[in-house]
Amino acid sequence: MKTSSILKALLLFAMIFIANNTLIASDNDPDKNFIHNVEEVDGVIVSETVFKMEGTTLTNFMKHNYKYDANNQRIEDEAQKWNSISNSWDNDLCLRYSYKDNSVTTEYYKWNKKKKTYVLVPEMTITMDR
Repeated sequence: MKTSSILKALLLFAMIFIANNTLIASDNDPDKNFIHNVEEVDGVIVSETVFKMEGTTLTNFMKHNYKYDANNQRIEDEAQKWNSISNSWDNDLCLRYSYKDNSVTTEYYKWNKKKKTYVLVPEMTITMDR
């Protein structure tokens, strides 16, 4: 049972890693740089903005918004991509975490533009022992 949970966790993290790297590598520009700006409130990271260096200019690229429970355990990570046409952040995906006893469940949601809401991707949901 533990092995199955560990394999699911590894699969989820590998998929997120690949998706993130696909976004970063999509430009095929080996010289591009990414700058991270972290915002903290009361010692907890509430957001992280990723900027892309284009020449001498920084442009918005991606943003993460984090939510926490009363125990300062992260319960949500919402990722947004910068839309340069509308000059706004577009929702992309959301990871939601729930904690019970000695386990944590991670649910993966993808933004649905037509429904204007996050939709659960059940095959990406995993539960792991802590």
